[in-house]
Amino acid sequence: MITRKPNIAILGATGVVGREITQILDELKVEFNEIKFLSSAKSAGKKLEFQGKTYTVEEATPESFDGINIVLASAGGSTSQKFAPEIVKRGGVLIDNSSAFRMDKDVPLVIASVNDDDLRQHKGIIANPNCSTSQLMLVLKPLHEKAKIKRLIVSTYQAVSGAGLAAINELTEDTKAHQRGETFENKAFKKPISFNVIPQIDVFTDNGYTKEEMKVVNETKKILHLPQDLPISCTAVRVPVYRGHSEAVDIEFENEISPDEVRKILSETFGVKVIDNTDNYEYPTTRDADGVDPVFVGRVRKNLAFKNGISLWCVADNLRIGAALNTVRICQKIIDMNLF
Repeated sequence: MITRKPNIAILGATGVVGREITQILDELKVEFNEIKFLSSAKSAGKKLEFQGKTYTVEEATPESFDGINIVLASAGGSTSQKFAPEIVKRGGVLIDNSSAFRMDKDVPLVIASVNDDDLRQHKGIIANPNCSTSQLMLVLKPLHEKAKIKRLIVSTYQAVSGAGLAAINELTEDTKAHQRGETFENKAFKKPISFNVIPQIDVFTDNGYTKEEMKVVNETKKILHLPQDLPISCTAVRVPVYRGHSEAVDIEFENEISPDEVRKILSETFGVKVIDNTDNYEYPTTRDADGVDPVFVGRVRKNLAFKNGISLWCVADNLRIGAALNTVRICQKIIDMNLF
């Protein structure tokens, strides 16, 4: 089979995730014919260096997508909704990082190497899951295949970069003000983020959970094709860390599975690295994940509350596997599978 080279556009190229997408395209050596970088009018005209060439960022318009085969988008839900029909109409494939299309029944929600076959069902739009869901799926998929998930409880500890550049800057400035004993007006978060832990990410819904927490619940079921009535609960917490999401995961399985089996399965799983030797205080932290690809897993142990239960800790760079890396991996799958 001859693999065609696509024309690629990055929508939201100057944002935190857009810059990461650009870097990872180069790292993974994704082959393409042409590439263009698109943004809002505010950022248009900026210069970007990519693979030894200088590119001028263009303002995104419907005509920007003429001749484009694959669009890697991280520009927000409203922007994706605005341009998605234009991209599809012109024969392009949109790989979207926003939440705009994730739960649309006609849009595949994909983690590369977890549910690749779902890509074949795309109708021009493919959704990239929420950052906290993304790292979790690489861990859960092989365990579900082995022992079948019966119940799932997740607590996330999420870095400020998940909320964008303004949130990153707010952590820095709030920390400086706190250390100087000065007052600081927080805008990106509902509470001060420096030296603090905030048990709210996104807005609250009618059931008392936040939208972020419900994303984990609903997206997990869609990606792993779980029954809608399978019980999943999540508590999502913002922590004063710049980069890297951590998750405490408690899983009840239909069938018995031991901690040693879990470690062996995950040590052989694509995109996962096990660091688990508590005798030597070896377990993953966000610093281990900063700037690298794997989802790190440690603290694997038998859960004392469930009959066939396992508890574990997983950490990943939220800007990579949680956003940009999976987007580029999906792009590579689309190319390899000739789905554009």
